[in-house]
Amino acid sequence: MIKAYAAFEAKGELKPFEYDPGELKPNEVEINVKYCGICHSDVSVIDNEWGISSYPVVPGHEVVGEISAVGDRVTNLSVGQVVGLGWHSGYCGECMPCVSGDQNLCATAQPTIVGHHGGFAEKVRAEALSVVPIPDGIDLEAAGPLFCGGITVFNPLVQFDIEPTSKVAVIGIGGLGHIALQFLNAWGCEVTAFTSSEHKRQEALELGAHKTLNSRDSEELEAAAGQFDLIISTVNVKLDWNSYLNTLKPKGRLHFVGATLEPLDINAFALIMAQRSVSGSPVGSPATIAKMLEFVKLHGIEPVIEKFSFEQVNEAIAKLKDGDIHYRAVLCR
Repeated sequence: MIKAYAAFEAKGELKPFEYDPGELKPNEVEINVKYCGICHSDVSVIDNEWGISSYPVVPGHEVVGEISAVGDRVTNLSVGQVVGLGWHSGYCGECMPCVSGDQNLCATAQPTIVGHHGGFAEKVRAEALSVVPIPDGIDLEAAGPLFCGGITVFNPLVQFDIEPTSKVAVIGIGGLGHIALQFLNAWGCEVTAFTSSEHKRQEALELGAHKTLNSRDSEELEAAAGQFDLIISTVNVKLDWNSYLNTLKPKGRLHFVGATLEPLDINAFALIMAQRSVSGSPVGSPATIAKMLEFVKLHGIEPVIEKFSFEQVNEAIAKLKDGDIHYRAVLCR
Protein backbone atom coordinates (compact mmCIF):
# COMPACT_ATOMS: atom_id res chain seq x y z
CA MET A 1 0.00 0.00 0.00
CA ILE A 2 1.14 3.54 -0.79
CA LYS A 3 0.31 6.27 1.71
CA ALA A 4 -0.65 9.60 0.16
CA TYR A 5 -2.71 12.76 0.52
CA ALA A 6 -5.79 13.02 -1.68
CA ALA A 7 -8.73 15.29 -2.41
CA PHE A 8 -12.02 13.39 -2.52
CA GLU A 9 -14.12 16.16 -4.07
CA ALA A 10 -13.66 19.39 -6.00
CA LYS A 11 -12.11 22.10 -3.79
CA GLY A 12 -11.86 19.56 -0.99
CA GLU A 13 -9.19 19.49 1.70
CA LEU A 14 -6.50 16.88 1.21
CA LYS A 15 -6.77 13.92 3.58
CA PRO A 16 -4.66 10.81 4.24
CA PHE A 17 -5.29 8.13 1.64
CA GLU A 18 -3.86 4.67 0.94
CA TYR A 19 -3.98 2.74 -2.30
CA ASP A 20 -2.66 -0.50 -3.71
CA PRO A 21 -0.66 0.25 -6.89
CA GLY A 22 -0.65 -3.38 -7.92
CA GLU A 23 2.27 -5.16 -9.52
CA LEU A 24 5.01 -2.97 -10.98
CA LYS A 25 4.70 -2.98 -14.77
CA PRO A 26 7.72 -4.04 -16.85
CA ASN A 27 8.29 -0.51 -18.20
CA GLU A 28 7.71 1.32 -14.88
CA VAL A 29 9.81 2.52 -11.99
CA GLU A 30 8.78 3.23 -8.43
CA ILE A 31 10.17 6.36 -6.77
CA ASN A 32 10.55 7.06 -3.07
CA VAL A 33 9.40 10.69 -2.91
CA LYS A 34 11.77 13.00 -1.01
CA TYR A 35 10.48 16.35 -2.24
CA CYS A 36 7.48 17.48 -4.24
CA GLY A 37 6.70 20.97 -5.48
CA ILE A 38 3.19 22.39 -5.39
CA CYS A 39 2.08 23.96 -8.65
CA HIS A 40 -1.00 26.01 -9.57
CA SER A 41 -1.88 23.09 -11.86
CA ASP A 42 -2.21 20.91 -8.75
CA VAL A 43 -4.77 23.37 -7.40
CA SER A 44 -6.59 23.44 -10.75
CA VAL A 45 -6.88 19.65 -10.72
CA ILE A 46 -7.89 19.51 -7.04
CA ASP A 47 -10.63 22.08 -7.74
CA ASN A 48 -11.54 20.53 -11.14
CA GLU A 49 -11.15 23.91 -12.84
CA TRP A 50 -10.43 22.18 -16.16
CA GLY A 51 -13.22 19.61 -15.89
CA ILE A 52 -10.86 16.63 -16.24
CA SER A 53 -10.31 15.57 -12.62
CA SER A 54 -11.23 12.13 -11.31
CA TYR A 55 -11.42 11.59 -7.57
CA PRO A 56 -9.74 10.74 -5.35
CA VAL A 57 -7.00 13.04 -6.68
CA VAL A 58 -3.46 12.59 -5.41
CA PRO A 59 -1.72 15.75 -6.64
CA GLY A 60 1.99 16.33 -7.08
CA HIS A 61 3.84 16.47 -10.39
CA GLU A 62 7.11 18.13 -9.38
CA VAL A 63 8.63 15.02 -7.84
CA VAL A 64 12.20 14.49 -6.69
CA GLY A 65 13.16 11.15 -5.22
CA GLU A 66 15.14 7.95 -5.35
CA ILE A 67 14.24 4.93 -7.44
CA SER A 68 13.27 2.02 -5.20
CA ALA A 69 12.24 -0.51 -7.85
CA VAL A 70 12.44 -0.97 -11.61
CA GLY A 71 10.39 -3.09 -13.99
CA ASP A 72 11.84 -6.03 -15.88
CA ARG A 73 12.21 -4.09 -19.14
CA VAL A 74 13.73 -0.93 -17.69
CA THR A 75 17.33 -0.47 -18.81
CA ASN A 76 17.87 3.30 -18.62
CA LEU A 77 17.41 3.68 -14.85
CA SER A 78 18.52 1.79 -11.76
CA VAL A 79 17.61 1.39 -8.10
CA GLY A 80 19.10 4.14 -5.96
CA GLN A 81 19.28 6.69 -8.77
CA VAL A 82 18.05 10.22 -7.93
CA VAL A 83 15.42 11.33 -10.44
CA GLY A 84 12.62 13.76 -11.14
CA LEU A 85 9.11 13.33 -12.51
CA GLY A 86 7.01 16.10 -14.02
CA TRP A 87 3.60 16.63 -15.60
CA HIS A 88 3.68 13.42 -17.67
CA SER A 89 4.14 9.94 -16.25
CA GLY A 90 3.85 8.12 -19.58
CA TYR A 91 3.53 8.46 -23.35
CA CYS A 92 2.06 6.30 -26.11
CA GLY A 93 5.49 5.94 -27.76
CA GLU A 94 3.96 5.42 -31.20
CA CYS A 95 2.56 8.74 -32.45
CA MET A 96 4.58 11.13 -34.61
CA PRO A 97 5.40 13.54 -31.73
CA CYS A 98 6.66 10.61 -29.64
CA VAL A 99 8.86 9.11 -32.36
CA SER A 100 10.10 12.62 -33.24
CA GLY A 101 11.26 13.33 -29.69
CA ASP A 102 8.35 15.64 -28.83
CA GLN A 103 6.71 13.34 -26.29
CA ASN A 104 5.28 16.34 -24.44
CA LEU A 105 2.97 16.86 -27.45
CA CYS A 106 1.63 13.28 -27.39
CA ALA A 107 -2.17 13.50 -27.56
CA THR A 108 -2.60 10.47 -25.28
CA ALA A 109 0.23 11.17 -22.81
CA GLN A 110 -0.62 10.20 -19.24
CA PRO A 111 -0.70 13.19 -16.87
CA THR A 112 0.88 12.39 -13.53
CA ILE A 113 -2.12 13.70 -11.55
CA VAL A 114 -5.12 13.05 -13.83
CA GLY A 115 -6.27 9.44 -13.84
CA HIS A 116 -3.01 8.63 -12.07
CA HIS A 117 -1.83 9.12 -8.50
CA GLY A 118 0.88 11.75 -8.11
CA GLY A 119 3.66 12.68 -5.75
CA PHE A 120 1.92 13.95 -2.60
CA ALA A 121 2.75 10.49 -1.33
CA GLU A 122 5.47 8.23 0.02
CA LYS A 123 5.95 6.70 -3.41
CA VAL A 124 4.91 7.31 -7.00
CA ARG A 125 5.10 5.18 -10.13
CA ALA A 126 5.75 6.23 -13.71
CA GLU A 127 6.96 4.87 -17.02
CA ALA A 128 10.74 4.89 -17.05
CA LEU A 129 10.95 7.02 -20.21
CA SER A 130 9.14 9.89 -18.47
CA VAL A 131 11.56 9.94 -15.54
CA VAL A 132 14.72 12.06 -15.79
CA PRO A 133 17.93 11.59 -13.78
CA ILE A 134 19.07 14.63 -11.79
CA PRO A 135 22.75 15.50 -12.23
CA ASP A 136 25.01 15.79 -9.19
CA GLY A 137 25.42 19.36 -8.03
CA ILE A 138 21.76 20.40 -8.19
CA ASP A 139 20.07 21.28 -4.89
CA LEU A 140 17.44 18.57 -4.57
CA GLU A 141 15.23 20.60 -2.23
CA ALA A 142 14.74 23.22 -4.95
CA ALA A 143 14.79 20.87 -7.94
CA GLY A 144 11.11 19.84 -7.92
CA PRO A 145 9.71 23.07 -9.42
CA LEU A 146 12.08 22.68 -12.37
CA PHE A 147 10.09 19.67 -13.55
CA CYS A 148 6.99 21.74 -14.30
CA GLY A 149 7.50 25.47 -13.75
CA GLY A 150 11.11 25.38 -14.90
CA ILE A 151 10.69 23.32 -18.04
CA THR A 152 7.59 25.30 -19.00
CA VAL A 153 9.65 28.49 -19.37
CA PHE A 154 12.82 26.76 -20.65
CA ASN A 155 11.09 24.89 -23.47
CA PRO A 156 10.32 28.02 -25.60
CA LEU A 157 13.99 28.98 -25.61
CA VAL A 158 14.80 25.69 -27.31
CA GLN A 159 11.75 25.47 -29.56
CA PHE A 160 12.13 28.94 -31.07
CA ASP A 161 15.94 29.08 -31.25
CA ILE A 162 16.15 32.15 -29.03
CA GLU A 163 19.52 33.83 -29.52
CA PRO A 164 21.78 35.41 -26.87
CA THR A 165 21.25 38.74 -28.63
CA SER A 166 17.46 38.53 -28.31
CA LYS A 167 15.52 41.06 -26.27
CA VAL A 168 13.00 39.13 -24.19
CA ALA A 169 10.34 40.28 -21.74
CA VAL A 170 8.46 38.28 -19.12
CA ILE A 171 4.92 39.06 -17.99
CA GLY A 172 4.29 38.04 -14.38
CA ILE A 173 7.13 37.60 -11.89
CA GLY A 174 5.81 34.70 -9.88
CA GLY A 175 6.29 30.95 -9.76
CA LEU A 176 7.09 30.69 -13.48
CA GLY A 177 8.35 34.18 -14.18
CA HIS A 178 11.08 34.27 -11.53
CA ILE A 179 12.64 31.15 -13.08
CA ALA A 180 12.27 32.57 -16.59
CA LEU A 181 14.28 35.66 -15.61
CA GLN A 182 17.15 33.46 -14.41
CA PHE A 183 17.11 31.30 -17.54
CA LEU A 184 17.00 34.25 -19.93
CA ASN A 185 19.81 36.11 -18.19
CA ALA A 186 22.03 33.02 -18.27
CA TRP A 187 21.03 32.47 -21.93
CA GLY A 188 22.57 35.87 -22.66
CA CYS A 189 19.41 37.79 -23.53
CA GLU A 190 18.56 41.35 -22.61
CA VAL A 191 15.80 40.69 -20.09
CA THR A 192 12.86 42.91 -19.15
CA ALA A 193 10.34 42.13 -16.42
CA PHE A 194 6.76 43.36 -16.78
CA THR A 195 5.32 43.69 -13.31
CA SER A 196 2.60 45.74 -11.65
CA SER A 197 4.10 45.13 -8.22
CA GLU A 198 6.43 47.88 -7.06
CA HIS A 199 8.11 45.69 -4.44
CA LYS A 200 8.91 43.06 -7.09
CA ARG A 201 10.86 45.49 -9.27
CA GLN A 202 14.09 45.27 -7.27
CA GLU A 203 13.75 41.52 -6.82
CA ALA A 204 13.23 41.07 -10.56
CA LEU A 205 16.52 42.87 -11.15
CA GLU A 206 18.24 40.63 -8.60
CA LEU A 207 16.84 37.53 -10.32
CA GLY A 208 18.22 38.49 -13.72
CA ALA A 209 16.16 41.24 -15.32
CA HIS A 210 18.16 44.11 -16.77
CA LYS A 211 15.18 46.45 -16.60
CA THR A 212 11.54 46.51 -15.52
CA LEU A 213 8.36 48.00 -16.97
CA ASN A 214 5.19 48.81 -15.05
CA SER A 215 2.51 46.77 -16.81
CA ARG A 216 -0.22 49.11 -15.52
CA ASP A 217 1.43 52.24 -16.90
CA SER A 218 0.14 52.84 -20.43
CA GLU A 219 2.84 55.43 -21.08
CA GLU A 220 5.61 52.95 -20.24
CA LEU A 221 4.02 50.35 -22.54
CA GLU A 222 3.72 52.86 -25.37
CA ALA A 223 7.34 53.92 -24.91
CA ALA A 224 8.41 50.27 -25.30
CA ALA A 225 6.87 49.95 -28.78
CA GLY A 226 8.82 47.68 -31.12
CA GLN A 227 11.43 46.62 -28.55
CA PHE A 228 11.10 42.88 -27.97
CA ASP A 229 11.84 39.77 -30.00
CA LEU A 230 9.88 37.59 -27.58
CA ILE A 231 7.44 38.12 -24.74
CA ILE A 232 6.69 35.17 -22.45
CA SER A 233 3.39 35.47 -20.58
CA THR A 234 3.24 33.42 -17.39
CA VAL A 235 -0.03 34.83 -16.01
CA ASN A 236 -3.45 33.15 -15.98
CA VAL A 237 -5.56 36.31 -16.16
CA LYS A 238 -6.81 38.44 -19.04
CA LEU A 239 -4.68 41.46 -19.95
CA ASP A 240 -4.70 44.05 -22.72
CA TRP A 241 -2.83 41.79 -25.11
CA ASN A 242 -2.80 44.33 -27.93
CA SER A 243 -0.73 46.71 -25.81
CA TYR A 244 1.85 43.95 -25.39
CA LEU A 245 1.75 43.07 -29.10
CA ASN A 246 2.69 46.66 -29.82
CA THR A 247 5.93 46.25 -27.85
CA LEU A 248 7.11 43.45 -30.18
CA LYS A 249 9.55 44.00 -33.02
CA PRO A 250 8.56 42.96 -36.55
CA LYS A 251 8.49 39.13 -36.56
CA GLY A 252 8.27 39.20 -32.76
CA ARG A 253 6.38 36.56 -30.79
CA LEU A 254 3.93 36.74 -27.89
CA HIS A 255 4.17 33.33 -26.27
CA PHE A 256 1.80 31.93 -23.64
CA VAL A 257 2.83 29.45 -20.98
CA GLY A 258 0.28 30.70 -18.43
CA ALA A 259 -3.14 29.18 -19.04
CA THR A 260 -5.55 32.09 -19.14
CA LEU A 261 -9.02 30.58 -19.57
CA GLU A 262 -10.56 33.62 -21.28
CA PRO A 263 -10.38 34.05 -25.08
CA LEU A 264 -7.54 36.18 -26.40
CA ASP A 265 -8.65 39.54 -27.77
CA ILE A 266 -6.06 40.06 -30.51
CA ASN A 267 -6.00 42.74 -33.21
CA ALA A 268 -5.21 40.85 -36.42
CA PHE A 269 -3.65 43.92 -38.02
CA ALA A 270 -1.12 44.09 -35.17
CA LEU A 271 0.01 40.64 -36.29
CA ILE A 272 -0.28 41.02 -40.05
CA MET A 273 1.42 44.37 -40.58
CA ALA A 274 4.53 43.42 -38.58
CA GLN A 275 4.43 39.66 -39.26
CA ARG A 276 4.16 38.93 -35.55
CA SER A 277 3.14 35.61 -34.00
CA VAL A 278 1.09 34.41 -31.05
CA SER A 279 1.86 30.93 -29.71
CA GLY A 280 1.81 28.68 -26.69
CA SER A 281 3.58 25.60 -25.38
CA PRO A 282 3.27 23.01 -22.60
CA VAL A 283 6.10 21.39 -20.65
CA GLY A 284 9.04 19.87 -22.50
CA SER A 285 10.09 16.41 -23.62
CA PRO A 286 12.30 14.25 -21.37
CA ALA A 287 15.31 15.17 -23.54
CA THR A 288 14.59 18.88 -23.15
CA ILE A 289 14.15 18.43 -19.39
CA ALA A 290 17.56 16.75 -19.26
CA LYS A 291 19.06 19.62 -21.25
CA MET A 292 17.45 22.11 -18.86
CA LEU A 293 18.95 20.33 -15.84
CA GLU A 294 22.44 20.54 -17.36
CA PHE A 295 21.85 24.26 -18.02
CA VAL A 296 20.69 24.74 -14.43
CA LYS A 297 23.79 22.97 -13.11
CA LEU A 298 26.14 24.96 -15.35
CA HIS A 299 24.69 28.34 -14.37
CA GLY A 300 23.73 27.69 -10.75
CA ILE A 301 20.05 28.46 -11.30
CA GLU A 302 17.61 27.69 -8.47
CA PRO A 303 13.90 28.31 -7.96
CA VAL A 304 13.14 30.40 -4.88
CA ILE A 305 11.20 28.09 -2.56
CA GLU A 306 9.28 27.90 0.70
CA LYS A 307 9.51 24.53 2.44
CA PHE A 308 6.69 22.63 4.15
CA SER A 309 6.37 19.13 5.57
CA PHE A 310 4.00 16.77 3.78
CA GLU A 311 1.73 17.01 6.81
CA GLN A 312 1.44 20.76 6.12
CA VAL A 313 0.13 20.24 2.60
CA ASN A 314 -3.22 21.98 3.20
CA GLU A 315 -1.48 24.96 4.80
CA ALA A 316 0.83 25.23 1.80
CA ILE A 317 -2.06 25.03 -0.68
CA ALA A 318 -3.98 27.70 1.22
CA LYS A 319 -0.96 30.03 1.05
CA LEU A 320 -0.59 29.32 -2.66
CA LYS A 321 -4.26 30.16 -3.29
CA ASP A 322 -3.81 33.42 -1.35
CA GLY A 323 -0.77 34.35 -3.44
CA ASP A 324 1.47 34.30 -0.36
CA ILE A 325 4.10 31.81 -1.60
CA HIS A 326 7.51 33.19 -2.46
CA TYR A 327 7.83 31.82 -5.16
CA ARG A 328 7.33 28.04 -5.16
CA ALA A 329 6.11 25.76 -2.39
CA VAL A 330 7.92 22.46 -1.84
CA LEU A 331 6.89 19.57 0.38
CA CYS A 332 9.87 17.96 2.12
CA ARG A 333 10.12 14.49 3.59
